Amino acid sequence: MSLRTFFHAVIISAGLFSSLAMANELRGIRAWPAPDETRVVLDMQEKAEFSYFTLTKPDRLVLDLKDTSLHTRLPVVVKDSAVLKAIRSSGAPDKGTYRLVFEIKTGTTPKLFTLSPTPDGHYSHRLVLDLPHKKAAPVKKVTTSTVSQSVANAKAILPYGNEDIIVAIDPGHGGEDPGSIGPSRKYEKNVTLTISKKVMARINATPGMKAVLTRQGDYFVNLNKRSDIARKNKAHLLVSIHADGFTSPKPRGASVWVLNTRRANTEIGRWLEQHEKQSELLGGGDVLSGDNEDQYLSMAVLDLQFSHSQKEGYDVASRVLKELKGVTSLHKSKPAHASLAVLKSPDIPSLLVETGFITNPTEERLLNATSHQNKLADAVYRGILAYFNAKPPEGTLFASRHQSKKHTVARGQSLSVIANKYGTTVAAIKTTNNLKSNTVRVGQVLMIPGKAPAVSHTSSTAQKSSTSSSRSTTQKAPAKKTVTHTVKRGEFLGKIANQYGVSLSSIRSANRLRSDELAVGQTLKIDVSQRRAVKHTVKRGEFLGKIAAHYGVSINSLRRANKLRSDQLAVGQKLTIPSS
Repeated sequence: MSLRTFFHAVIISAGLFSSLAMANELRGIRAWPAPDETRVVLDMQEKAEFSYFTLTKPDRLVLDLKDTSLHTRLPVVVKDSAVLKAIRSSGAPDKGTYRLVFEIKTGTTPKLFTLSPTPDGHYSHRLVLDLPHKKAAPVKKVTTSTVSQSVANAKAILPYGNEDIIVAIDPGHGGEDPGSIGPSRKYEKNVTLTISKKVMARINATPGMKAVLTRQGDYFVNLNKRSDIARKNKAHLLVSIHADGFTSPKPRGASVWVLNTRRANTEIGRWLEQHEKQSELLGGGDVLSGDNEDQYLSMAVLDLQFSHSQKEGYDVASRVLKELKGVTSLHKSKPAHASLAVLKSPDIPSLLVETGFITNPTEERLLNATSHQNKLADAVYRGILAYFNAKPPEGTLFASRHQSKKHTVARGQSLSVIANKYGTTVAAIKTTNNLKSNTVRVGQVLMIPGKAPAVSHTSSTAQKSSTSSSRSTTQKAPAKKTVTHTVKRGEFLGKIANQYGVSLSSIRSANRLRSDELAVGQTLKIDVSQRRAVKHTVKRGEFLGKIAAHYGVSINSLRRANKLRSDQLAVGQKLTIPSS
């Protein structure tokens, strides 16, 4: 053997030994800044063996990858992250280990975990680092003291309230999870975010409505956290936007899904469930959170609230599907059922809109076309709007409009004249009609906020009686006014009687009670026709119309009894409920 051949063999052997020693490769580094945390994903050839520690002055996270070689570019500069500045290499502590240094802006508690390759082969082994952002200190609000030192209740400008209807829009997938991928490599996560933002813009342009997004950029949000975001924003509805996908390019058309606690009964439904679990595999975390603090997942709450949210969710889904029918082909003509984590909010009606099959070449082009995206956004918005026009939540501006009547401004009429005519206030008319000034024009049509709901009346007729003059007369007794009260935990008969200013005997008589024992949820008829005046303390969320309906009185009588100049109330304010 020649010397040259010998050295060549040594070099080849050394290369083979080196490749065996470095059993793993770092093939890519990706960072996904989100509002609450920054996620860093390391693409590995094999499952990573690692250790880490943190340093201060300056803050750093040091990660050691055992038996790993580098096959990607460094350093990586991270933009738009509240916690991470850059990722660079550093001197390894021993041979065969590759060291990464994460330059941190502020202290954080990292969470590291590995993910296995995805079933479709889109991702290999990964090491994920979640770096939570430091929570901002709560801002203390300085409130001006009033005579009653109570907080103004902004909900009470109108007799029926003027709160916005909150709609949570959930763009499916995001960040590490691309969702379904079209034939020309278009990602579902980008389509869903674009359409969601268009739906949000339409909702926010509607007076009395407000939209919130569960994600506003290209990052992953845990499926259970999406419902939490909707809940924290006090959403009345959660709409998740997706683009469908299948193993075959043939399926096409939009569909709308609602919750079914049983397994989905179609092949597409079963695939959706598996795909959603794959989404969690792509993004990391559990489909069902094990957090004991999530009280809404308790069985008691589920039993009480699921049926209502399912019913309302199906109603919205039907309206959205009807609108989608006019702008695109449908995969299903009725709302379909699947057991999806994003729909499992017992207290918020929820639906999932599949805008089309991105795995279908024709629909992939449509879903990425601005004109078609606008049509889809319009359809989803119109379906949502139709639902809330028909069923406005209590205390919202929509509810006030629901009770409103129309008035055409005549010559010589001002807002104050019109308000006085209908027994309302200038502020209430301005809020209902979104007026910025007191100026109105002849012929202008105004919506006049409605009065309190009518109280039920039961009439009794006096019996005929003979008089000394032998003449019979029929006299009508005063009409009975009754309101319905639902017994709450901790209430008893005496407490309820005192609340309404009536006697115990009148409640017993009206409800034919044989004992004073009550059950939570029991309904009682309260005869308030002979009620004495009582005091009421305004609670958060109450407004004049709600209080009037509760006691069976008119809004005007409350205004007169308390000499109110406007319908705006304050939490803690004392009101006199007039006697009958």
